[in-house]
Amino acid sequence: MDNTPITVSIERTVDPARIAEATAWMQTGINLATGYPGFLGSGWVRAGPNTTTWHMLYRFTDAAALSHWEQSPERAWWLQSGSGFAREKRSERRTGIEGWFDEPTEVTVEHTGGVDDVPPRWKQAVTIWLGFFPLNLLFTYLVTMLVPGWDLLPLVVRVLLTTVCLTPVMVYALLPLVTRTLRRWLTPSR
Repeated sequence: MDNTPITVSIERTVDPARIAEATAWMQTGINLATGYPGFLGSGWVRAGPNTTTWHMLYRFTDAAALSHWEQSPERAWWLQSGSGFAREKRSERRTGIEGWFDEPTEVTVEHTGGVDDVPPRWKQAVTIWLGFFPLNLLFTYLVTMLVPGWDLLPLVVRVLLTTVCLTPVMVYALLPLVTRTLRRWLTPSR
């Protein structure tokens, strides 16, 4: 029997008109879980003051203890009592201490939202291209103009330097901006 601690991370969407009720509901869930054997702790945070996204973590000593909580009538009642104002969007299970602090060694993701929540791959590809093409074009133009002998470097070296420079810009700045800008197109409301 595996005695590896398991951390569960859940992302929920909460009705903004029922914040006080949702706050009490989240705390009630924690209080209920506290009484179960193997419970190691939990917590929750709102993603920001003007967002409907909330995150909750809870941790149990092993899979059996977690299963006992997750299949309990108390948890079923608690989930049902919040169904009018809180909807689970995503759930991740992480094993080991990394569930709290480090990169996981094993992660299981359960996307509980509708299939329509994830944009089709072709839209994702278009979004990435819309960010990468102008960035790559601008970088290539500038580096060719400003770095003497750039065009004399071997192609592999130029591509390596280009991707090393542009990947962080894409991941941390440009792609989030493009994704935010195209949010309605990527995931239109149904």
